[in-house]
Amino acid sequence: MTDRNTVVVEGGGGSGNTAIVALVVVLLLVVVGWWFLLGPGAGTQSGGDTNIDVNLPSAPVVQPT
Repeated sequence: MTDRNTVVVEGGGGSGNTAIVALVVVLLLVVVGWWFLLGPGAGTQSGGDTNIDVNLPSAPVVQPT
């Protein structure tokens, strides 16, 4: 009698593509995190305060009639 429910399990390592992709993703996240938290994208100003003077138009004076 033949066994028709034979399961073949192949073991062994892959080519490592998943590990390489995971490493690239982690490095990319570290670089993006540094950029926005500590690097040029952090939004810190080293030049001091910025003063902006804007002359607002005044509303016309309405005379009572």
